[in-house]
Parts: sequence; structure tokens; C-alpha cells
Amino acid sequence: MLDIAAELHRWAEEGRAFAVATVVAVGGSAPRGPGAALAVDSAGTVIGSVSGGCVEGAVYDLCVTALQDGETVVERFGYSDEDAFAVGLTCGGVIDVMVTPVRTDGPARTVVRSALSAVVRGEPAALARVVRGPAELLGRTLFVRPDGSCEGGLGELDRTAAAEARALLDAGRTGTVELSADGSHCPGGLTLLVESSVPPPRMIVFGAIDFAAALVRAGKFLGYHVTVCDARPVFATRARFPEADDLVVDWPHRYLRGTATDARTVLCVLTHDAKFDVPLLKEALRMPVAFVGAMGSRRTHADRERRLREVGVTPRELARLRSPIGLDLGARTPEETALSIAAEIVAHRRGGTGVPLTGSGTPIHRGGGEGSAVAAA
Repeated sequence: MLDIAAELHRWAEEGRAFAVATVVAVGGSAPRGPGAALAVDSAGTVIGSVSGGCVEGAVYDLCVTALQDGETVVERFGYSDEDAFAVGLTCGGVIDVMVTPVRTDGPARTVVRSALSAVVRGEPAALARVVRGPAELLGRTLFVRPDGSCEGGLGELDRTAAAEARALLDAGRTGTVELSADGSHCPGGLTLLVESSVPPPRMIVFGAIDFAAALVRAGKFLGYHVTVCDARPVFATRARFPEADDLVVDWPHRYLRGTATDARTVLCVLTHDAKFDVPLLKEALRMPVAFVGAMGSRRTHADRERRLREVGVTPRELARLRSPIGLDLGARTPEETALSIAAEIVAHRRGGTGVPLTGSGTPIHRGGGEGSAVAAA
């Protein structure tokens, strides 16, 4: 639901009734993961997607029905080779979709509206909903803030559910949590889908060169908050980097030492100049960030590694360095190089191999297995 928060918030502010279909579990090669949503308002307007088109028509009908009868339902969609015209996923995956009505007089409206408002304001927010369990709890919603305060309720499960949702929110993750009826972690009781909305992850690009300008555009396309940092004010200008969120003129290692980073932060070092690279990478490789990559030739890389060892960087720390940065695409231009770097960042984040899918036999969509689908209610 939170992936279409801006439009849903507008609908809520306008007083519209709507129903939201949310992917709550996936199996196999499903096109979209948990949290992906489609919504339909009382006038029949539709936004979002749960499958990239395969089952949208059937989900639309479920939303219309939910608006009429006020009932939350969970439906499973999979591939059927017995009937070529059956509604299902042509990719062979399985998705479970929960459809929840948010009517003007419904109990969930206040909670959902509060969560949507927080997301639109750019505040971290988690929305926990019961996606499997007793019929009277199905679809019940809890909005959890970073400080642990919450709105809505699941009865006796509130305390445990809020703690689990807060943990996922701290990690910036969307996922499911198994609880028993008494609030313990034993499976077999009920399942919560916790959707987390957090500020965009950071990409910090060090080195205000032409390749950096292209990488800024790629980073923005991938949803990062992009900062460009360079010690040379003549290069780090808004005219050269109009799409960067932040421009910083400072020595790279000094800026990195003082700025906020987390486990989702991506650091791209494009200066390939030892006086900048060595102190910067010494700092970067000791920080719990998601990705550290550095540009340069094979010769530059070998020299850089030697210099880093000389200043005390350990083999274990050096193993984190992605250098030369990027996948082997045969890139030449700044735009092609930016694509190469972006591709490596995505592969590293998602556990991809970087090899062509043609003939590889590797899964196209990772992160879901057959056992991850929630049984349809």
C-alpha cells in the first residue's frame, strides 16, 4: 500500500472510498514482491499494479466487490497450463493478494490515513496488517512510528506486533512476521505483513567528473538521494550537476567521516587520484555501508590496493572494495559507464550474478520461494 501512498493520500483527503489490493506473499518467479499494491476508488479509477498486468483485471474486480460488501479477502493467483485463458501469472509464479476496503465509514480509514500522511511528509512509517489468521483479525491494521508509538490495534497482539514492525522499519524492510495467538513467535497463529516506508537510501558520488554527472542521473532513476562531493569548487557546481540532491565542496574523507550513512548507503569513488582515494577508502571500508566501489584502470586498482595496505587497511576490509567499479558491459561513454556501475549496484543489492539471463538457468526473480506464499483465506 505504501508504494502508492501519494495518490492514496490524495484520495483519502478528498474523502473518497477505495479498496487496496496488496501482494502479501510470493512464490517462484513472481513479477512483484510483497507490498506491491493496486487500488480502486468508488468511481472505478485504478492506480498501481500487483503483477505487471497478468492478473490486474481479476484484482480490479475483487476491489470493486470489496468496496460493495466491506469484506477483506485474500486470493491466490498462479499459473494454469490446463486452461490458456485462466486468470493467472504467465511467468509461472504464485502471488497472494489481500484486498482491503477503506470506506468512508470504515474502522481502518483513520489508521490508514495517518500512515499515508506520514509517508507523504517523508517520515519513516510502518504499516502492519494481518494477512493470515482468524477471520475477525484479517486485514486489521497497526500504524507504527520509529519511536514505537502506534495507531490502530490488533488487541492483545499490539505490543509484539509493534515491536516486530519497528524492527523491520529500522532496517527499512518490508516483510512478513509469524505470531501465535498469544503474541509469541511460534508459527501457526497469524501472519503480519509489515510495510516499511523510509527516506530514500543515499548514494554519495566522490569526484565531480563527467562520469559522475551520468551516474547522478542513474542513481536518481534507481531512487537514491544522490550527493556529489569534491574538494574542488570549480568542478562541484550546480550547472554541472543539476540533478544532484546535494553538492558538497570538501575533502572526501572529511565529509564522509561527518555525514550520515547507514546499511543502505552506496559510495562511488570516481576520483581515481591517490591523494583523495586512499584516505577516503580507508574510512569507507570500515563503515557499515551497503556498497563501496572505486573507478580506475587495473593498474590504478593495484596501486590503490598497495597504498591502502600501507595505511593499515586489512585484507578483510579490502575484500569489500568493488574495483574497478561496474560490470563488464564494454562501456565507453559516461552514460554507458554509469549504466555499468548502476548494474553492479543492483546486482550486489539483490544477489544477482551479472551474467546474461539467456541460457544461464538462474532465477529471474530472487527472494521468494514456493514456501513463502500465504495460504489463501
